[in-house]
Amino acid sequence: MTTTEDGATRGKRGWVQDPEGVKQDILAVAVEEFAAHGLSGARVDDIAARTRTSKRMIYYYFGDKRGLYTRALEAAYLKVREGESALDLGQLPPEEALARLVAFTFDHHRSHPEFIRMVMIENIHNAENLARSDVVRGLNIAAIEKLRDICARGEATGVFRPGLDPLVLHWQISAFSFFNVSNRPTFSALFGGGLFEEGNQDALRRHVVESVLATVRRA
Repeated sequence: MTTTEDGATRGKRGWVQDPEGVKQDILAVAVEEFAAHGLSGARVDDIAARTRTSKRMIYYYFGDKRGLYTRALEAAYLKVREGESALDLGQLPPEEALARLVAFTFDHHRSHPEFIRMVMIENIHNAENLARSDVVRGLNIAAIEKLRDICARGEATGVFRPGLDPLVLHWQISAFSFFNVSNRPTFSALFGGGLFEEGNQDALRRHVVESVLATVRRA
């Protein structure tokens, strides 16, 4: 057996022993490829070339290119929701919990521009694929429920004003954090890139956190 055949055999054994690991490897690469090239521009051949499996096995796992795209979209949303869950917000005072959530969202979006690009691409497609995904819908319902709990606790302790809508609050947090990434190229072209330097991003994060808190605090 040649060295090449040995490597292929080891790769095959790895797939047999760790199919979930192979799926996650495929999805990680797929997110990057779809974010860079869009649904129509990304090629399954290129994704297969960067993973531990073949094009045939990608189709076996995910059905077709659109199925892979939808799963990649789900994986991108899952990453941000898992990060939120790790914050353990239910154990924090409501104002601190909200501040931490806003700061996390700002930093996560900034550190994962591929997520922002996937969402932008899905908006171009009028959310056709996202709308068919019960997984994404469930993940985002859970995100609203976290905010609902924070709002309820804040109102109960007299820290937050009554009548807060967690969906509106989620929109506000998302808008601040999303724009910072999605519009960076055009904003930089018009006004220079200084706002996106490390120190200025830290200051902007603090401003975003305080802006959100100012809208919820009891007068």
